[in-house]
Amino acid sequence: MLSTDLMRDAFSRVHDSVHASLLGAGPELLEYRADPQANTIAWLVWHLTRVQDDHIAGLMDGPQLWTTAGWHKRFDLPFAASATGYGQSAGDVAAVKVGADLLLGYFDAVHERTLDYLDTLTEADYGRVVDTRWTPAVTLAVRLISVINDDLQHAGQASYVRGLAQRAGLH
Repeated sequence: MLSTDLMRDAFSRVHDSVHASLLGAGPELLEYRADPQANTIAWLVWHLTRVQDDHIAGLMDGPQLWTTAGWHKRFDLPFAASATGYGQSAGDVAAVKVGADLLLGYFDAVHERTLDYLDTLTEADYGRVVDTRWTPAVTLAVRLISVINDDLQHAGQASYVRGLAQRAGLH
């Protein structure tokens, strides 16, 4: 099925970018900030994963792995369990102090759930309206593309921050 193949390919590209940005990253690299208001790699990966988890769970009409699989307890962040990163402050960004293994664990769990969900879809499902709050109404395909777009932008930002940090002598 063409649509599912394309979606799987796009989410796999997110996967590869996230893994590359976290490969061998220690706390200093994960928490590097180009300036006091800038996002960290840790926050960017946490945020993109939270958005994907939230949106895919919504499409499935099911719960998020963040809460049902206990990831929110493992991360132990000072935010409500419903937080996804939207509208967070520079202080909130700084509060995401977690290791690469934890970030990868949560990301990989969400990624696998996303791929499993995609495998349940038929070609006709992609045209189903999932959100009528917009004009035009949002279809399943458009929502998935929106998640991919957001994830790829944040994964690219994480890679860019990693490059800046490495130029600054961090590893």
